[in-house]
Amino acid sequence: MSFTPAVTEQRFVLDHVADITELAQQEKFADATPDLVDAVLEGAGAFAAGEWAPLDRLGDEVGAKWTEQGVVMPEGYGAAYQAYVEGGWGTIGSPPEFGGQGLPAVLSAAVLETLGTANASFALAPTLTVGAIEALMHHGTPEQQAAYLPRLATGEWTGTMNLTEPQAGSDVGALKTKAEPVGDGTFRITGTKIFISFGDHDMTKNIVHLVLARTPDAPAGTKGLSLFLVPKYRLDGDGNPGAFNDVTVASIEHKMGLHASPTCVLNFGDNGDCIGELIGPELGGIAAMFTMMNNARLNVGLEGVQVAERATQRAVAFARERIQSARAGAPSRESVAIVEHPDVRRMLMRMKAQTMAARALVYYAFAQLDRAHLGDKDAKKLLDLLTPMAKGHGTDLGSEVTDLGIQVHGGMGFVEETGAAQQYRDCRVFRIYEGTNGIQAADLVGRKLSMDNGATALGLLETIKGAGSANLVALAGALEEITTGLLGAEADDRLAASYPYMTMFSVAVSGWLLEKQAKAASGDSEFEAMKRAAAAFYAEQIVPEALGLKAAASAKADVLYSVSPEMFAA
Repeated sequence: MSFTPAVTEQRFVLDHVADITELAQQEKFADATPDLVDAVLEGAGAFAAGEWAPLDRLGDEVGAKWTEQGVVMPEGYGAAYQAYVEGGWGTIGSPPEFGGQGLPAVLSAAVLETLGTANASFALAPTLTVGAIEALMHHGTPEQQAAYLPRLATGEWTGTMNLTEPQAGSDVGALKTKAEPVGDGTFRITGTKIFISFGDHDMTKNIVHLVLARTPDAPAGTKGLSLFLVPKYRLDGDGNPGAFNDVTVASIEHKMGLHASPTCVLNFGDNGDCIGELIGPELGGIAAMFTMMNNARLNVGLEGVQVAERATQRAVAFARERIQSARAGAPSRESVAIVEHPDVRRMLMRMKAQTMAARALVYYAFAQLDRAHLGDKDAKKLLDLLTPMAKGHGTDLGSEVTDLGIQVHGGMGFVEETGAAQQYRDCRVFRIYEGTNGIQAADLVGRKLSMDNGATALGLLETIKGAGSANLVALAGALEEITTGLLGAEADDRLAASYPYMTMFSVAVSGWLLEKQAKAASGDSEFEAMKRAAAAFYAEQIVPEALGLKAAASAKADVLYSVSPEMFAA
């Protein structure tokens, strides 16, 4: 099935959720004129359809390959990546002082959504580079920024995040990679990192690894971590890739999906010759890590939107073409396209509504990022609150929608030739990336509610109550009650309730944003009629489902600990 860029939908959400017109009134984003926004969206769509989408199936079937010389990407990927660099698509939201265009992050997110909808595996390369840029912008020295940011901003070089180790997944404090000072301000890095997306490939001349490690005598736990800049190739006197920096690829993972995204095991310093530079102060690794991580979490939520959009497009096309059975109750017994059957329509409507919901939630969070960059402190608090929802619920919806896509295809969804299975396989890891969704929920009820004793959360709920439909007002009211209870709850009780709470809150925000769009969709076009119908479906069916989670979001942890660990195996 051909890929269709969601340009009309993206522009509508940018206008009515992100309020990009208001952003463009600020000097920092003055270049984001309506004509430029249109040109960026349409150009990205044409590029993705022409260069990246045709490689999606090949990437899934062939995948990235490990060799002794490094990772080799499938045929055509190198040329398509260079076309991405030459087209300037990596520069949209990058800082202008380092060769970027400095446009709003939410517009850059729309471009990345288009690329990932065309080819989810491929889009992970620029996604991770964005996190490296953010870390260097906030924590790098002027010399590091001058040496690396111009190449990262264009995508000429890619960046990675290196956190996880064999013995340390979510428990970052258990990391063991070492950084020994050499004596000239640099450090000798030794250790192994796992699950490093695009940790190696043959599409660029250098890869910039950002690595968490421990310096000598550093305290145990997270307080003892520092962040290091470790390029694959050290830079020569002219700032170009020079000597190999002793970063080797031990293997790549054989995964359920995302086959064209090499997930690497990287060894640093096997030969004692891996050199890194400190980013930020020694023992400041956690602060720098969260700069990368929070950016990455929004972009992973965006990945949920990408796969949901592609799965919905596939399912709609199949349902309109697949002829099967007469419609129940119709006077004719002639078989019709399955899109005419009520249950198929239910699934398609749910896919459309949930994809719109995920996009609205994630774009709204990105818009707060832009406003936070402008110095809006309230927007920064709202961004902090929304980030775990955007990542957690955005990827939950990616899984739900791709699963429904298989169901719409029936038996053909379970075989590979339709492509429906690929979207499902590709997206499942997004709920694990950058902190599992359980960790996102824990972050929401922990750090994010505690940052101002719930004021930001309760303020947002009050806004929703003042503008939503009856079902949405009921959901927001229930959330106010639960939020107040969680603020005074014991840690175990908060965490036991955290996941259903995150879902409820995410649905409330998404429903509010969909209703805002429905009110703006006052015309008689098919697009606007679909927008109103999807918002109504969401309010009538999905919001009440979320309200049904109130008992779970109010329950205490007692029943979870009423059995011993051994009893789970009984």
